[in-house]
Amino acid sequence: MPVKSQSGRVFELPTRKEESVIRTGAAEDPDTYELTDAEFSKPEKMGRPPAATTKERVTMRLSEAVVDRFRASGRQIRIDAVLKERLETHGSI
Repeated sequence: MPVKSQSGRVFELPTRKEESVIRTGAAEDPDTYELTDAEFSKPEKMGRPPAATTKERVTMRLSEAVVDRFRASGRQIRIDAVLKERLETHGSI
C-alpha cells in the first residue's frame, strides 16, 4: 500500500505477511527489542552534544587567496584558531 510523506516522497508499506515476517525476525534477534509505548514517546536525543563554549556566527568578506588557502587545508575552522593566535602573540590585529 503506497503512502505519501509530508515531503511528497512515496513509500510502499509492507503487507501483513511481510510485517509478520519482519516482527518474527526482530523477536528472534537477541540484539534488538520492541520499544514500549513509554520508551517510544520519549526518544533519546541524538546527534552532537551541545558545546561547552559556543561560537558566534558572523559573515566576513575574505580575499580569494585566503579562502583558497584555508579550503586547501580542508579545515576552514582553522580561521578561528589563526585569529586567536594572532591576538595572543600581538595583542591586537
